[in-house]
Amino acid sequence: MGKPIISFTDVVKRYDDETILKGVSFEIEEGKFYTLLGPSGCGKTTILRIIAGFSEASEGDVYFEGKRINDVPANQRQVNTVFQDYALFPHMNVFENVAFGLKIKKLPKNQIKEKVEEALRLVRLAGYENREISEMSGGQRQRVAIARAIVNEPKVLLLDEPLSALDLKLRTDMQYELRELQQRLGITFIFVTHDQEEALAMSDEIFVLNQGEIVQSGTPVDIYDEPINNFVADFIGESNIIKATMIDDYLIEIVGKQFECVDGGMRKNEPVEIVIRPEDLSLTTVEKGKLVARVDTQLFRGVHYEIICYDAEGNEWMVHSTRKAQEGSEVGLFFEPEDIHVMRFNESEEDFDARLESYEE
Repeated sequence: MGKPIISFTDVVKRYDDETILKGVSFEIEEGKFYTLLGPSGCGKTTILRIIAGFSEASEGDVYFEGKRINDVPANQRQVNTVFQDYALFPHMNVFENVAFGLKIKKLPKNQIKEKVEEALRLVRLAGYENREISEMSGGQRQRVAIARAIVNEPKVLLLDEPLSALDLKLRTDMQYELRELQQRLGITFIFVTHDQEEALAMSDEIFVLNQGEIVQSGTPVDIYDEPINNFVADFIGESNIIKATMIDDYLIEIVGKQFECVDGGMRKNEPVEIVIRPEDLSLTTVEKGKLVARVDTQLFRGVHYEIICYDAEGNEWMVHSTRKAQEGSEVGLFFEPEDIHVMRFNESEEDFDARLESYEE
């Protein structure tokens, strides 16, 4: 584990009678790209505002490089924020926007010029110094906002849904650019989004939030392949979530049939839920299928068909297949033991870790 640059210890945030954060604790390592991911109102922007110093924790402690910063004002913290609306000054040109913070610090003119030109070069806007903000596209404005933030050489860059106003193509391009920029600068990025694909594509680590709590943290692969509970499985990508029974270690019963799996550490005959991702299901003949389902609808998604089937018990199954299916026909669904992920009902991250440790022993 690397050196933590930011730590939250049991941070609570209340507005009047409403609790927004419920005792949140985590550590942010230096030089990584982190994403706070969750639905609207889950508390992710509140965490960002507390780190920036725009909002105070009601309870708990916030540390920066090991020093408590609860009472440190925003302008004395080594962080900068890129806001959702970019918050650029429309009456200033690109150079003046990027130089604004440096001028406030009263740096010499030649030093300001050097720093602004370097920041614009990093965001691929060299030569745009005299361009008016009104003449810039959405993606260019975003890069100006990033340049203005990094020109101050912060140790942490906070990004509050900065891609949400962009169209899909530009948004995808900017994901690559932001990830590449973070790797070139080597500073810590903390990115807020409700877009799961964005989080999976860009992050070293993801914190998934729901109702003021971090419900799971880990790498994109960990969170996608090993969701802790129904909320995470349903929120991160497309999922088939089906009620099942854990007969024994490595043995699960789904729709009245028993199958080998790779999970364990639960009680015998414990009611559970299983997740099988749509891309892990294959369509085959009824005879070769592990389960049988009837095709209800299908949509062509460009790289695959999205096929909706129902089994005899009424469970819905989504399949991503390069093969077209016949609506109304019976098909076999095939999957491997490692494609089945078993979840306890409403299991927390602590419960999951404890079960994994006891199971591995």
